[in-house]
Amino acid sequence: MTKTATIYRMVMPEHTCPWGLKARHLLKSRGYKVEDLWLTTREQTDAFKAEHGVKTTPQVFIDRKRIGGHDDLRRFFGLKVRDPKATTYTPVLVVFLTTAVMAAMLSLAVDGTPFTLRAGEWFIALSMMTLAMLKLQNVESFSAMFLNYDLLAKRWVPYGKVYPFAEFGAGALMVAGVLTWLSAPVALFIGGIGAVSVIKAVYIDKRELKCACVGGDSNVPLGFLSLTENLMMIAMAVWMLVMEYGRVGTMVM
Repeated sequence: MTKTATIYRMVMPEHTCPWGLKARHLLKSRGYKVEDLWLTTREQTDAFKAEHGVKTTPQVFIDRKRIGGHDDLRRFFGLKVRDPKATTYTPVLVVFLTTAVMAAMLSLAVDGTPFTLRAGEWFIALSMMTLAMLKLQNVESFSAMFLNYDLLAKRWVPYGKVYPFAEFGAGALMVAGVLTWLSAPVALFIGGIGAVSVIKAVYIDKRELKCACVGGDSNVPLGFLSLTENLMMIAMAVWMLVMEYGRVGTMVM
């Protein structure tokens, strides 16, 4: 027996509802024959909402019973519905995965293998630049969230706006392997302050906060992965200083 469904969705010259397209695709992927009815004007859409007592479109009907919108349809099929307010580490993990691949491919292009010491250095430096880029998309929003836990920013508010520029600049210099005398101390300073701030907020004060590490609009919880950004900067700074002074010592000898 053919399963049938009816969907009412907005299709106007200036706007096609993406959730209507998603709902139609979901129905078809589940084997439903879909009666696709378009709401082509704002007046028609408002009249439909008033008639059925709903606030949004699309609206899906199965066996003449209203199921609801796209999220309601997913629930009807027993599928997970994303909670926009739920905290997640996904943005940080995506950044680290992306920069790890970038570093490996750079190493492959330059050294002929993705598994080199330079790949590890590039991974940290590129992670710093990428995380800084996300912060720089909305510095005001980032700095406001940053003030919730960063110890230096609470004492000197402009530091919240300086931080992403310092992180990006230090990362860029580390990628190139130049001006270590500048990049390493900057990374050590901001990474050290950040690490202490996260440890105090999360592990001492036991506060449940959102991390500003991927920008001010994220739902990343402040915690271990947030601390990782700072620990990576500290480790990279110490490593580069050791390597730099090791080279200087060898040249002197």
